[in-house]
Amino acid sequence: MNKNNEMPVNAGCWDKIFPQSNKVECKKVSFKNRYGISLVGDLYFPKNSEDKKLAALAVCGGFGAVKEQASGFYAQTMAERGFVTLAFDPSYTGESGGEPRNVASPDINTEDFSAAVDCLGLQPFVDRERIGVIGICGWGGFALNATAIDTRIKAVVTMVMYDMTRVFSKGYFDANTPEMRLEMKRSLNAIRWTDAETGTPTPGYTMPDTPSDKVPQFLNDYIEFYKTPRGFHERSISNQVWTATTLLSFLNFPILTYANEINVPTLIVAGENAHSRYMSEDAYKCIGTDNKELFIVPNAKHVDFYDNQNGVVPFDKLEDFFKMNLQ
Repeated sequence: MNKNNEMPVNAGCWDKIFPQSNKVECKKVSFKNRYGISLVGDLYFPKNSEDKKLAALAVCGGFGAVKEQASGFYAQTMAERGFVTLAFDPSYTGESGGEPRNVASPDINTEDFSAAVDCLGLQPFVDRERIGVIGICGWGGFALNATAIDTRIKAVVTMVMYDMTRVFSKGYFDANTPEMRLEMKRSLNAIRWTDAETGTPTPGYTMPDTPSDKVPQFLNDYIEFYKTPRGFHERSISNQVWTATTLLSFLNFPILTYANEINVPTLIVAGENAHSRYMSEDAYKCIGTDNKELFIVPNAKHVDFYDNQNGVVPFDKLEDFFKMNLQ
């Protein structure tokens, strides 16, 4: 891996959806994954800590979000609590590299987490034996998949996790029939012909700009976060669109196949009223280690965990979990 490039982030160019903390330092870093894609992240660490060896956390999510949104908020908050943290943009999105743009992959995005571990482990003030990960929303599934293969990860937390391979292949609440799945494959592969002929990826469906009574409430919740000043960021996929054929990568690559091999402390956090709760509950059953916990936050919806506007994110619990398990 190449030597990380670093650049301080100051208040004059602060472009996050959350306020800048005066308790931590923030530096923009770039690093490469195994596929040679350059990733860009924000490295947070407590002030006056560079002469110490600290535990570290790689943070990413939600699916389609950028480091200036939920992952950065979590990273800065955990840095205030004594950790070195890295919030990063996944391959093909945000400020990270990769062409074509706005593509997701269960393999490459799992690798992105391990590349973030590389980056953290190269920091002189990080203890390589005390690195954990936090995956938010769709990145919860990638965090578990990375933990199953990367033995350098010593503890993992998921927040209102999605298994994107399950959602894309089976639909929400596993509602897709075999006939629906076959039709989806036919449609996506027809789009492949168009992409091959034009040389340009066909864009997928855009997120609506305004809520509607014609869509599920959880989609309206997403709209009210990503499409309003509360959570909007110009580089987020919610302001753009995934390529239509991104779904193909997820249809037959179930990322939790080896969750039973996870043998490190695992904390699965879900909201009582989150539409994604069933995925957290099912993932918890699959985790191999006995040192695991499913923590349900009362009265909380999925997007409540993106910015803690309603005070539901159990940061004290996250701090205690990582301090206990990254000793």
